[in-house]
Amino acid sequence: MKFIVSSSYLKDHLQILGGVIATNNTLPILDHILFDLKESSLKLIASDLETTISAELEVDSSDSGVIALPAKLLLDTLKTFAEQPLTFIVSDNGTVEISAANGKYALASADGNDFPKPVSLNEAEGFEIKGDILATAISKTLFAAGNDDLRPVMSGVLFQCDLSNITFVATDAHKLVKYRRDDCRANSAAEFIMPKKPLNVLKSILVGQDQNVSVTYTDVNAKFSFDNIEIISRLIDGKYPNYEAVIPKENPNLLTVSRAQFLASVRRVSIFSNKTTHQIRLKMAGAEINISAEDVDYSNKADERLSCSYQGDDLQIGFNSRFLTEMLNALDCEDVQLAMSLPNRAGLLTPVDGLDAGESITMLVMPVMLNS
Repeated sequence: MKFIVSSSYLKDHLQILGGVIATNNTLPILDHILFDLKESSLKLIASDLETTISAELEVDSSDSGVIALPAKLLLDTLKTFAEQPLTFIVSDNGTVEISAANGKYALASADGNDFPKPVSLNEAEGFEIKGDILATAISKTLFAAGNDDLRPVMSGVLFQCDLSNITFVATDAHKLVKYRRDDCRANSAAEFIMPKKPLNVLKSILVGQDQNVSVTYTDVNAKFSFDNIEIISRLIDGKYPNYEAVIPKENPNLLTVSRAQFLASVRRVSIFSNKTTHQIRLKMAGAEINISAEDVDYSNKADERLSCSYQGDDLQIGFNSRFLTEMLNALDCEDVQLAMSLPNRAGLLTPVDGLDAGESITMLVMPVMLNS
């Protein structure tokens, strides 16, 4: 078995596949990447049993064969090469020799037939979505997903597909993000929960990419196909909580403020907040918002004023500064609106500008009890 491939071409694809390989695999074969050669087409496959990612490369070869190579060793080697053709020759005893311009390198392989077979999605539903739109949807929602092993359904992102739109939702019970695209639609109504790991891989590949991504799904798995890459992931099993029920409908108190100024103030003031609660206090009155924090244990205190547009009754409300910071960071707008009703009810953060046609985003943040 012999093939010739560009070093940077192979390295770029192995780096994508490396994102799915776990650091503590129970099966040693999962530390490897499968090389499946069929003449001039080389298919690379990596898996952690939950997520499988494959890529097809064009190579110079007339051979066929299957072999598994250690991912870390191979990638570490490829990173050191300048762009050049590499020749891979697999001997009968399984040793792989890599010939480069200035040297030869030998590494041991594993039997490719031991590598787990990818699942096939039969009778799957699906839709198509632009790569950049999907990457945006993931980056706007993924940070809000939880990490609680006892509530696995909240550790992923809900995809709600409809005939008129596609909605992406993530929550950890303290914050919630609902991102909707009216310019994307599915052929039938369905919903499924995607885990974080494959979404992180997708986001890193698709940022700024304009090509269409084909998304197909069954009750158990979802597949994302684009260019020469395919990602198959096992879905999170369970019923997603009724998130619409926690989004308050009546929010008469409306604060509109510069996102950049608000974010800078929250960051600064939060340095002086309690290191356990990260609590900051927002006090709205007239055309001004007062942002303050206090750590009584260490006698630290901060107080800032910002000009804003505010409609409603005078109000004091407390928030976890880390949640506010994450949300403001995830938005790409000049001004934001924070809609509130009472100090013990959730606030809704939405962008005032900067949205594409057919795009909407709502961020919900739960308040924290204010110290008297």
